[in-house]
Amino acid sequence: MMSRLYALPYVLLLATAGVAKPVGDMAMLDSLDRGMWQLRPMGGSVPMTRICLGELENLTQIQHNGLACDQYVVRSSANSVTISYTCKGHGQGLTTIRKESSRIIHIQSQGIRNNAPFSFSAEGRKIGPC
Repeated sequence: MMSRLYALPYVLLLATAGVAKPVGDMAMLDSLDRGMWQLRPMGGSVPMTRICLGELENLTQIQHNGLACDQYVVRSSANSVTISYTCKGHGQGLTTIRKESSRIIHIQSQGIRNNAPFSFSAEGRKIGPC
């Protein structure tokens, strides 16, 4: 399946108010640097995206940003976390974030958004402050 980021605007400012407290250990995300991150899609011809992150938990539901979604930690280790999430009436997803360093991550996510499937892989790099 071809990897794509569907309808991501160039800059996403993610608020934490819409994200429900996850069930499980997401400590790996706390080891990442806060600030402006650039997401580079792997494959396809989708442009890079920038995300200003105050709360890194928002990386888990990029396709459902700003929505109050129930999150559950499926698997967690020092260098990766897999989150399953459900956004009532808006779809669901499964996201794995693997840490290469506190400034470089790899994201794989798939699920349903607006009654259509999505699947993408991206590399994230911290590029500076927000």
